[in-house]
Amino acid sequence: MKTDLTELRIRHMRHLRRSARVTTAQWRRKIVYWAAAVLVGVVAVGFATAADSAAALRTRLVAWDPWIMLALTPAGLALSTWLTRTWFRGAQGSGIPQTIAALHLENFTIVDRLLSLRIAFGKILLTTLGLLAGASIGREGPTVQVGAAIMHNFGRWLNLSTVSVRRGLILAGGASGVSAAFNTPLGGIVFAIEELSHSFEQRTSGTMLTGVILSGVTAIALVGNYTYFGHTDVVVPIGISWMAVLTCGILGGISGGVFSAILIRTSQHGLPGILGRFVVRRPITFAASCGLVLAILGIASGGITYGTGYLQAREIIAGQTSYPASFFILKYIATIVSYCSGIPGGLFAPSLAIGAGIGGWVAQFLPHTTPGAVVLLGTVAYFSAVVQAPLTASVIVMEMSDNQQVTLALLATSFLAYAVSRMICSRSLYSALAEKFLSVVEQAPPAETPKPEGGTALPAPTNGERAS
Repeated sequence: MKTDLTELRIRHMRHLRRSARVTTAQWRRKIVYWAAAVLVGVVAVGFATAADSAAALRTRLVAWDPWIMLALTPAGLALSTWLTRTWFRGAQGSGIPQTIAALHLENFTIVDRLLSLRIAFGKILLTTLGLLAGASIGREGPTVQVGAAIMHNFGRWLNLSTVSVRRGLILAGGASGVSAAFNTPLGGIVFAIEELSHSFEQRTSGTMLTGVILSGVTAIALVGNYTYFGHTDVVVPIGISWMAVLTCGILGGISGGVFSAILIRTSQHGLPGILGRFVVRRPITFAASCGLVLAILGIASGGITYGTGYLQAREIIAGQTSYPASFFILKYIATIVSYCSGIPGGLFAPSLAIGAGIGGWVAQFLPHTTPGAVVLLGTVAYFSAVVQAPLTASVIVMEMSDNQQVTLALLATSFLAYAVSRMICSRSLYSALAEKFLSVVEQAPPAETPKPEGGTALPAPTNGERAS
């Protein structure tokens, strides 16, 4: 009897020791997750600071001599393309298609290269260079890939082998990047569910939510609790004011759907004719040519087509100034040219600026609706039509303007624009670009020469990948 009791006690003690070891390991892993999420917030703030500094330097150069951009923009885009193709393959485009592709790749050797810290560094460096050169790009999409890379590499450091856990970290990193870049934690969560994963899995939700909260808190601690577009008090009461919902939804849906269709067409088939062959043979010269076009557009517009368009969008939403229809038309063209050039950079900020421009132009024809409200509706309409993620667009615009009074109108406009966009472009832009990226990466032959990080080499960006 005593022997049985002794054995039972020994087994119980062993069980307690094993449980303690498991608990300690779990807490160590959680602490590492939290540290990674905090780091995403720190890097996102540093990225934003670098991007703003580059934009400020470009503005001073343009004020000194606008014609200097005829040299700076072509040279900057050519250098960015050369660096991308030589040192940072996989950094091209916005970064969101790469993150979506990483969530679906079975070969984690390729994922390790696609979400390496070197690629993340290149994404920050080259996006900042593109903004300095005057390209119509944003930093928010690149921040998604950078956030995913940071979380993924922390997972590698912990030697995680479970596919679902590693994908959960990538998803959490991407969502954290959106949250920290825009200071829109709810938008980051919805974006991860609606656009990145297209599902909500219980086993990854806790990691994602924790990452979004910690990265967002870190960003707020470093730069303060701000709203991306300031605070607005505009409303859209039920009645004749909802003409703005119909007008912005239809116009935003058409323009955004055409934009997505152009990028997808370029991704799948490249540019037509002689121009397409020129891109394949002389990609760096082509990037310089795109830079020349951007410089001409910038000079013709007085410099308002350069960069993210954030300042112009904020001024339009706040009612501080008004821009002619030529603003969003030229910004629209500049964004297409920037993405076809092959440089790293995002779509979010330019899309918000174009949408604000559309809303500001429409507002003058709708005197029964508050102009600021029409601008918000134009912003959400075009953004939703481009990304084809209506919930994400509504939540992000609502959080960025700190205005819940227009939620219903935002949702109605966003879903209307989404429906119109789907009639023009039946495929989601980011999903289509991710599929193209997956097909190129998975069909790429193994590298014949050793690469710095080992594994399968990512192919040089084709014209289709440049559009991503």
